[in-house]
Amino acid sequence: MRFIYFLLCIILLPINTRAQEEARAAWQVTNFDITANNPGAERALNARATVSVRNVGLGSGATLTLRLNSKAEVKSVTVGGSSASFKSLPEPRGGAQRITITLPSAVPANQTAAATIEYRLPVEENSGLAAISPIAFQFLPLTLWYPSPNTSFAVRGADYAPFRLTINGATAISSGTEKSASGNSVFEQSLYALPFFVTGSWDQVEGGANAKGITAYLPKGVGADAHKQAEALISLTNDARSFFGNLFGGTPDVPLRLVSVTRGGGFDSAGTILLGEGSFGRKKIDSVTALAIGEAIARVWIGAGSPVRGEGHGVVREGLARFLASLFIEKEFGAEAAEAERARQRLAYSSIAKRDGPLSRTTPLDNTYFNSVANKGAMVWRLIDHVVGRDAFVATLRASLAGAKTAPDGLFLAGLRSAFINRGGASLKALLDQQLDQPTDTDLMAGLPHLEGGQWIAALRNLGSTAVTVDVAAMTDAGQEVNASATIEAHDFGQAAFRNASRIVRAEVDPEKFYPQVDYSNDAAPRTPEVASSLAEATRLFGAQEYAKAESLARELLASSPRTQEARIILARTLLAENKTDEAEREFKQLAGERLPIPAALAWSNIGLGEIALKRGQGAEAARNFTDAVRADAEYASTLTARAERIRAEAAANVSPAVDESLRRFINQLDGALRSGRQSEIAPLVVSGELAKFVRGAVGTQPEAWQTRVLRSEQIDANRVALDVALNTKQLGAEHSGTAVFILARAGGAWKLNAIEFFEVK
Repeated sequence: MRFIYFLLCIILLPINTRAQEEARAAWQVTNFDITANNPGAERALNARATVSVRNVGLGSGATLTLRLNSKAEVKSVTVGGSSASFKSLPEPRGGAQRITITLPSAVPANQTAAATIEYRLPVEENSGLAAISPIAFQFLPLTLWYPSPNTSFAVRGADYAPFRLTINGATAISSGTEKSASGNSVFEQSLYALPFFVTGSWDQVEGGANAKGITAYLPKGVGADAHKQAEALISLTNDARSFFGNLFGGTPDVPLRLVSVTRGGGFDSAGTILLGEGSFGRKKIDSVTALAIGEAIARVWIGAGSPVRGEGHGVVREGLARFLASLFIEKEFGAEAAEAERARQRLAYSSIAKRDGPLSRTTPLDNTYFNSVANKGAMVWRLIDHVVGRDAFVATLRASLAGAKTAPDGLFLAGLRSAFINRGGASLKALLDQQLDQPTDTDLMAGLPHLEGGQWIAALRNLGSTAVTVDVAAMTDAGQEVNASATIEAHDFGQAAFRNASRIVRAEVDPEKFYPQVDYSNDAAPRTPEVASSLAEATRLFGAQEYAKAESLARELLASSPRTQEARIILARTLLAENKTDEAEREFKQLAGERLPIPAALAWSNIGLGEIALKRGQGAEAARNFTDAVRADAEYASTLTARAERIRAEAAANVSPAVDESLRRFINQLDGALRSGRQSEIAPLVVSGELAKFVRGAVGTQPEAWQTRVLRSEQIDANRVALDVALNTKQLGAEHSGTAVFILARAGGAWKLNAIEFFEVK
């Protein structure tokens, strides 16, 4: 009897232990109230943050743990107006410190508490996450600049909550309603968001009568073209707001802001979107900017209006937003533009598909996270939409978002998943169990069709662990497309039958690519070129000047993937290198005419047309094309090429802009300081917090020669100018020469070096 009693105790002990462990506090932020001071000359942010939380756990909480940037110096902590004891320990991962605060009394379940932390956060070197300079400063959430129970690296995600944000002594932009006064910037955000801010000197472009509540913020003094592009982006944002309003019903009450930034482009929170300067410099809306705006506006409903929490939150916040943004792109720019966007998602995801983890359990600490949750996540939501149907998909999502507004826990992937399984049944459950909880293993294969029993048969194979039901598209020798459907069981073979008198020469399984796969190259027979490897090889051949081979491969790739703009770029550049000018011009014009081009298409099409104009003796026209390519701000190679060719075209047309003497004087002063190798002479000529590595490298080296010649200057805005320069240096007897692009900024009434965008000195 004693033995049985002892055995029961052993069996029940883990159960009782688990019950005790589960009866603990869990904190959910209900509000942030943060006041930060303009750092002025100090390279540190001094702030006071009050974090209000609710205990959503099952037990009482005697301590509250907050996380803050590991470099922050905590000055004091108060709870209920009285000093509270705390201890700080390094966080094992994520670059944070844990501040564990002892509460005056235990906080029961479903009750609230608030802690106020005063701290100082030094910033040694400016980055896209945290920057302090005389020109502007900004702090984004990933820098962990304010205390919070969870960070973006947590399994359940960061703490999104309403907030009040005050920036004393600076003109700042954040999200929410602005209530600024007396030289201070104040924002009150009623939706679920992450506190952040950027400061600067702005020109505002307001939306018209049909786009009220939408504002673009441009650096003061930019040109008329940027203002015109801002109006186009405001119109696009308004269309996105209307699209999602019709889809989900209602519109969250929040101002929408498009902010031009030199750092942090791509970040958005609760209706405020940071866009790189290239988005406003281009003469046409590009695919990257359109997708960023579509996703950001979708997140006004998904995440800001209805909070997204829990494990797998990225699949909802990132993946669902990307899928919905592609629906908006399809409505706004057409089906071909949407399919091109989905093809880029597949191309991006294919690079990590074979090493990706389960989608529902991946976190930002995984190096595949953003590629996975955004791109595969979007594919999974598209697959759900395909299985249950668009009307059922929208109705389920709308009901879930409405319920999340009043639910204490918000919207969870698990709850949304259950809602769709109720629509799709057991087959959808099995599909989602594999797509969300297991690594990607689906790989569909098609064989070459053959005639059998009076019909054409295409053999199919499914290497994945879940049965699939797919369409199979076939092409006859007469160019006619015929279709069939097939179900292929897991790890099994299948076939598609086509009753057609004509000879079938090609078959493709899942032509619309609903299923995420580890390999798309074997979906068709005969095989088509694999996009990623073919692009890489065509680029290599072009660089090696094997133009005939590069042209052939680019044409082959375009034949199988006609929407691949990257392949058309290579083809057009190759044709130009082969002196097939008329053919190249047609390809460049087709790139320029894309309804939704990628930034590289805008840049290289302008470069190509500029080079053709230069060949024809049209120097001024060529210079305009090269300027448009520079302002497209696509990628390093195209911008570097465009800058060099613009100087050549302007010289040919005798239209080179004059260089202000104050700029030449500054460059001469900088040359002298660099030749001296002294910190005391170099540092005052560089904007505080910028180019720290460059300054460290220059101090103490004292080159034998350093001469900079200004080739061209271009005003960026009221306070910045770009200089194309030629450099000749000599150090330790070795001579070096090349070109660079210096960005100068006016700070304290004088020019200073703010950035070096290109440095091709060898």
